[in-house]
Amino acid sequence: MGGWLAVAALALASFALAAFMLRLPKEGYALFGSVLLFGLAGYAWQGSPAQSGSPKAAMVQEPRSGEDMVQARSALFDATQPKPNYLVTSDAFARRGQFDDAAGLLRKGLTDNPEHIEGWLALAMSLTAHADGFVTPAAVHAYDRARSIDPTNPAADFFLGFSFLQSGEVRQARNIWASLLARSPEDAPWREDLEARVTQLDDMIANAPMLQ
Repeated sequence: MGGWLAVAALALASFALAAFMLRLPKEGYALFGSVLLFGLAGYAWQGSPAQSGSPKAAMVQEPRSGEDMVQARSALFDATQPKPNYLVTSDAFARRGQFDDAAGLLRKGLTDNPEHIEGWLALAMSLTAHADGFVTPAAVHAYDRARSIDPTNPAADFFLGFSFLQSGEVRQARNIWASLLARSPEDAPWREDLEARVTQLDDMIANAPMLQ
């Protein structure tokens, strides 16, 4: 399942950069999201990253690298705002693949900064990465804390869906994103992309009933 970490992180980073940082017009969400979905679905159905000579091999040579994970999360937040020292240091550990150390620093930092949504997201993602993509109860708790800080922010459920997807729990990912979709305002800038993702996962499940 390591390949899912790299693919999902790259897809999320691309969407986040286009939608939130580069201010992609709303009317472009559907097309851009469809392109990402097509690539993700194609990997799910046909990708063989371990096969010699596979065109996807370069994307998953370091499935436990934290660089893409940190970039994907950071892309959803204002880069001009200074980050607390504990997050900067934990990100440095995550980039080196030291996810347990990163999580330890985050726990300590969040003790003094319990309302820091990005810190809780970073902790959830570090715990999942440390568990080789398995979504642990502690990771779910961290995502829940992030959601409770700002229920209108889609980041917690968006990342949680990706976490389940990278661990192969496609149905769970679909349910998380469907729930987020149901709570999203009609004019939410992420709605069209999210609708497309839920539809794509529904198609994947319908064509592959053995998916979790």
